[in-house]
Formats: sequence, structure tokens, C-alpha cells
Amino acid sequence: MSTFKAPKGTYDLLPPDSAKFLAVREAIAAPLRNSGYGYIETPGFENVELFARGVGESTDIVTKEMYVFETKGGDRLALRPETTAPVLRAVLEANLHKAGNLPVKVWYSGSQYRYERPQKGRYRHFSQVGAEAIGAEDPALDAELIILADQAYRSLGLSNFRILLNSLGDKECRPVYRAALQDFLRGLDLDEDTLRRAEINPLRVLDDKRESVQKQLGDAPLLRDYLCDACKAYHEEVRELITAAGVSFEDDPKLVRGLDYYTRTTFEFVHDGLGSQSAVGGGGRYDGLSEMIGGPALPSVGWALGVDRTVLALEAEGIELELPSTTSVFAVPLSEEARRVLFAKVTELRRNGVAADFSFGVKGLKSAMKSANRSGARYAVIAGERDLAEGVVQLKDMESGEQVAIGVNEIVAELESKLG
Repeated sequence: MSTFKAPKGTYDLLPPDSAKFLAVREAIAAPLRNSGYGYIETPGFENVELFARGVGESTDIVTKEMYVFETKGGDRLALRPETTAPVLRAVLEANLHKAGNLPVKVWYSGSQYRYERPQKGRYRHFSQVGAEAIGAEDPALDAELIILADQAYRSLGLSNFRILLNSLGDKECRPVYRAALQDFLRGLDLDEDTLRRAEINPLRVLDDKRESVQKQLGDAPLLRDYLCDACKAYHEEVRELITAAGVSFEDDPKLVRGLDYYTRTTFEFVHDGLGSQSAVGGGGRYDGLSEMIGGPALPSVGWALGVDRTVLALEAEGIELELPSTTSVFAVPLSEEARRVLFAKVTELRRNGVAADFSFGVKGLKSAMKSANRSGARYAVIAGERDLAEGVVQLKDMESGEQVAIGVNEIVAELESKLG
């Protein structure tokens, strides 16, 4: 055993459990690839200011949770706590928005890092799959992303999740609401840090999870009562498009999410089987983020779904994914000549697209067949000196137990035929 352990709040993803995580990532990505979204990958660390400006200096992510360090060259960098700001930075840097084909539609899969209090469903290192549609203000785009996330979850067999939906208004109507909310918050019994946060961004207080704070917010003014006509019309069209697609949702007038860049549409996917960490993903529209980080006006919308929490949701519903076997054929040599011959056949099978593995190391038949069983292979190819002298190998069906002799030169074609 190593003297080192994974850092607190992190975990190692190991087989066979890792196959479940890969399947979840693929299920989330599949509808995005079918809808015109191209893959994007950004560095695991960025300039601290990118997150301070984009995510918001008053958010817990920036003030408490970012891993910040200084390089030998004096640059202040942060491990990526979220990926929307880095994706937008990458699109602007590469001038993809100038290619004349807006919106720029991209998806990503990767790790995020936040210094949080570790608990089940909340880690310091976690994985997300996300999607961003950059450069278009269209209710259909908001609806598309919500529908695609719903499709991804249902393709996994999930059913006990809910979609919460709200509108945060825009630069025209939100300032009026902000002032009304600040007036309300100033009359509450809040600690100094919370009152300071209320002066910087009062919507952050609505997102405070402490019971002592939530008890006082029952009569807080609701943003929906302050929406301008344009925001009301935009939000109603999003609702109508989602409803027409057969996707159920709940209106949540207090939903604000945890990031400062959201405008208008905001939504969250929650699963009640996960306890206090019920959010499995979410997102919204962020029309002003591009300007916040020094770019042109690029109205955009996106979401991120947590792979870790989606796996927990599957477990909460008792869903076992049908995972493909990593091995279809397992070769068991019982002599030195058989090792040479079967290794060549395994190599040929792999080149032909058949998942094949080999009994490495010197093992007896019993031990090697245990390895074949553990691999999940459908067929085992066994050969010893007597078999090769007769020009055959033994092909064993691992499900039925049936075993037949097949010509050495016929085994590849025979397996390809049997495996389709």
C-alpha cells in the first residue's frame, strides 16, 4: 500500500465503476453531438481575473472556494471552478464568433475544482459535461438546451428528477428589483458578511442555504413581479416551447443559481433522492458575460450537468446501466508456442475491431480461466502443444460452456462471424 492517499475531498475513479461514469458522460454528450454542438476543451487553470469578473467577486466560488496560486513568473492563476467563462474566453480568443455562423455551439467534458466542505455529492474535484450556445438571443435556444438535458437524463432511465425554471430579468428591469430586494434585506436580522453581500449583489442572499437566513426570506419580493414586458414575453416563449416538447418543469420564482453572470432564463435539475445536495445540474442565459471579460456583446446560454451527482441519482433510483463488456475474446495459451500464436491472433482481432485480451504471465489453465471469467469475455480461445500439433485451438462459449475445436487459421473469421 502506498504511503500517499488521494487529497481530502477527492476520489479515484477505478474500473469497473469507472465504466458507469463513462456511460453517463456519453449519454449526456450524445444528444448534443446530434444537435450541432462541437467538442471544446480548455486548460484546467485560468487567470484569476477571468473568474473574478465573470463568475462574480461576491460569490462563494470566488471568495471562498477557488484554488489560487502564483506561478514562478508572477501570474496569478486559479484551478477551474467552472467552465462557462473559460469556454467563452476560448471562443473570443479564437475569434469563432467572427466566423459568421452564430450561435457558436460547443460542448465540453472535464474536471472542476472547488475548496468546499467534503460530503457525499459535494467534492473538491468533480466532473461535469456542459454545453454552451454563444452569440444568439433566442428563446428557442434556451428551450433547446433544456430539452437536450432532459433527453440525456431520460436516456439513462432517470425519471425522479425535476426541472426548476425562473427568469432573472435583464439590465433594464433587474436594477429595479435589486433596489427593492436590498431595501427588504436591510430590515432583516443578518450577520455583517451577509449584509455586505446584500450591498454587492443581493440576489446572492436568496441563494444562501442557511436555515437562519431562509426563514427570514419568506416575504422577500419576487423578481417575476418586476420583469419588464420584453423579459416576460421571452420567458413565456421559453415555457411554451418546453411544454410543446413534452418536457415538464416547475416555476420557481426564488431560483437564482450561484453565479453572477445569469440573465433572463435560469434553470436547475434537482433529484430528491440525493438529500441536501439535490442539484444534479443547471444553467441559464448569460447575455452580459462576454462584455464582463472584455469581449463584444454576445448573448449566450448554457448548462453543466454533474457526472458524479448523476451517478448518485442513478443509484438512488436503483438503475443499473447496461454497460458493454470491455472484452469479447480472451486468449489462454498453455505453452510457449501457443503464447506466440495466440498473441498474434489477439493482435489481428484487435486490428479488426474485436475487443480481445490475453492471459499475461505464466498461468495454469484454472487460473487463466478465472481471469477470462473476470474479464467478462464472451469467448475464450485456449491452446496448448497438442492443439497446435493438430492445427486447432479450442473455442469456449463462456455463457453456455460449450467448447469446440477450430482451425488455427479460421479462428479470427469464426469469432468475427459469431460476434457480428
